[in-house]
Amino acid sequence: MLDDFLIRAALAGIGVALAAGPLGAFVVWRRMAYFGDATSHAAILGVALALATELPVGLGTLAVALVMAATVATLSGRGWAMDTMLGVLAHSALAFGLVAVSFLPSVRTDLSAWLFGDILAVSVPDLAFIWAGAALVLALLLWRWSALLTATINEDLAAASGIDPARERLILTLALAVTVAVALKVVGALLISAMLIIPAAAARGLARNPEPMALLAALIGAGASLAGLGASLAFDTPAGPSIVAAAALAFSSRRSCGAPETVHSAQISCGGFAAGGSPPPPAAADGGAKPPRHGRLQAFRRTIRAHVVFGRQMSGSPLRSGGDQSLMRQTLR
Repeated sequence: MLDDFLIRAALAGIGVALAAGPLGAFVVWRRMAYFGDATSHAAILGVALALATELPVGLGTLAVALVMAATVATLSGRGWAMDTMLGVLAHSALAFGLVAVSFLPSVRTDLSAWLFGDILAVSVPDLAFIWAGAALVLALLLWRWSALLTATINEDLAAASGIDPARERLILTLALAVTVAVALKVVGALLISAMLIIPAAAARGLARNPEPMALLAALIGAGASLAGLGASLAFDTPAGPSIVAAAALAFSSRRSCGAPETVHSAQISCGGFAAGGSPPPPAAADGGAKPPRHGRLQAFRRTIRAHVVFGRQMSGSPLRSGGDQSLMRQTLR
């Protein structure tokens, strides 16, 4: 018979995986990994704020994560270099958070729990907060799924379809901040982005359509949570890092088994996606020659046609053929 704390830990890990898996798919598609780092590193500042004001840690973390996400979203629209800006914000937020925590002597010994998680100490109120946050994230993604996919493929296409790309970015920002807040207790501020990226990256080569990829990412994350807890119990290792290590093993096993990567070098990147196109032509004998111009032109034409097909489908018009449906789904691979 399992102890109560193990059952709560397992339920907490599954709850985080249900939120982080589908959201992580958008993080991978949009190449927002560093964005997740910046938001999750700010969680330590939220911990310090909550402890200093005697507020619930989850509330303080959520508030600071929302501020950080909104700051990044605002600055990204003003011409700032994203990689530089995210690097500055991520490490600055982590540094200020650590400095702020150092002024609170009562939490110095517990700092590792906020950095790397303490899933085995999850209480019933923590569990309720995690599952409520996961339900909110899933509700947001289900509500705006089609619009989010369209804006992810191409923002101009989304605008032409009557979808506001800025609003969809704001929804993703809100979902990311909530996920950071609920995952802090499970894997810690330093490893939250790993739970967003690794399961989604592992699912990417196993699914041909966006919906199965989001579902697989959630399942891989849940499996990694249970496997990591088992390894922590068997080998007396930290639970949070063990969960991430289990997810990394799932990703590496998928790669070592020869699962095909769905993104080819000859495909065209559109709005963060690798648009569907023809597989890359065989490489030259020297390995350094570029694909023939005809292959790149064909991939570009298929990309444009996929945008038209997707726009037709989003507007409610029937697709003209089964090939149209296949091509639309290839765009989201």
